[in-house]
Amino acid sequence: MISINLTTRQQEILEYLKSSQRKTGIMPSTRELQHYFGFASQTAAMSHLRALEKKGAIQRLPGKARAVAFPDELDREEIVDIPIYGRIAAGYGDDTTPEKEGCLSIDIRSLGIQRSARTFALKVRGESMVDAHICDGDVVIMEFREPRNGDVVAALIDGETTLKRYVVENGKPFLHAENKNFPDLIPARELIVQGVLVALLRQAA
Repeated sequence: MISINLTTRQQEILEYLKSSQRKTGIMPSTRELQHYFGFASQTAAMSHLRALEKKGAIQRLPGKARAVAFPDELDREEIVDIPIYGRIAAGYGDDTTPEKEGCLSIDIRSLGIQRSARTFALKVRGESMVDAHICDGDVVIMEFREPRNGDVVAALIDGETTLKRYVVENGKPFLHAENKNFPDLIPARELIVQGVLVALLRQAA
């Protein structure tokens, strides 16, 4: 967090900018600032913005007239360590139980993952999901949540773990392979979804 010495009015303006940014996605205009705070002119509003920028409280984004970033928020750690629970078969079921193999540090903001999401990572082994662009050697980021019809999931089916698409037909769930050379998997006893795919990572060739 950057330590910034702001006046009371500057702090009020900064909070207003943040609030407006969250609601509209853009910085309010100098006219809106003038009206909100009762400034005598737009020039006065602009002076306050320049003071905030000079103190490092805001950062104007180049090429975007009313876009602004807040360095104190950018400084918040967006890199999160996600546990890696071994490999998962993207083929036929694997009767091994995934074990933790350390952590994967990822930028959740760039992947569109919510900070509140409970996530874990798995290394893909096999070719049964290639038509969904999930290949052998990829790393999938999974979230602990209830699956929706059509989600790609890590699942325990009759005691074996696999990565497949979760499909419900006539009220009955099964696992669909995204490769015509692999059959769908229909549970004989149990089908337990362990996580839902939220992101995929692929190492550069």
